[in-house]
Amino acid sequence: MPKKRVTILISGRGSNMVALIEAARDRDFPAEIALVVSNEPTAQGLERARDAGIATAVVDHRAFGKDRRAFEHALQAAIGPHRVDLVCLAGFMRLLTPWFIGQWEAKLINIHPALLPSFKGLDTHARAIAAGAKQHGATVHFVVPEMDSGPIIVQEAVPVLPDDTEAALAARVLAVEHRIYPLALRLIAEGRVRIENNRCLVDGIPAPLAGFGDR
Repeated sequence: MPKKRVTILISGRGSNMVALIEAARDRDFPAEIALVVSNEPTAQGLERARDAGIATAVVDHRAFGKDRRAFEHALQAAIGPHRVDLVCLAGFMRLLTPWFIGQWEAKLINIHPALLPSFKGLDTHARAIAAGAKQHGATVHFVVPEMDSGPIIVQEAVPVLPDDTEAALAARVLAVEHRIYPLALRLIAEGRVRIENNRCLVDGIPAPLAGFGDR
C-alpha cells in the first residue's frame, strides 16, 4: 500500500512536527511527511524541517489582513502541488474557517494539550491546575468547524501532582503529545479509524480506549 502523504502546518518551534518526522523515518511507518507550511516566516520549525530534508513553504497570514478566506486559499494553493492525503496541525496558531476544514473533511487532525472535551482553547495547563483536576493529558482529534470539538482519535492522561507548576505539567503532557500524535497518524494512515456518529472507532473499538491500549 502506498504511504499516505502528509502536510504539517506549524507556527512555532514544531516539536510535535519533529515527533511526526522522526516516526516517519521508520520504513514501516504508513505515512511520509511531504511538506511543512508555516504562517510565521521566522518559525523555528521551518529550519528543523529543512534540516530533515522536507520541503517547506511560508504563507504569512499578515499579508491578507483580516481576509481569512484569502489566506486559506493561499494555504490550499501551497499544499495542492504536493498531492497530500492528510493534514496535521502541530502548533498552528490560526483558527481555520469551515471552508478550509471542508476541503479536508476527515483528513485534518490536530493535537490539543488537554483531555477533551475538558479545557478547550488556550492555557490548558494553568487552567487544569487552577480547577484542581486530578488528571490532565493530550488528545488527537479530527478538526471540525467548532474549536477543539472533533471526533477523538487518541487520548492519554497524566496525573496532576499536588505541587505541580504549569511548566512541570506542560513538560509531562508534551512527552505524551510526542507519543500519541505519531500513533494517531499511524492508525489513520493504516485505515483503522472510522467515524461513526461523531465518534472515532479504531478497529471497531471506541478510540480513547484504543489509544490507551496501543501505546
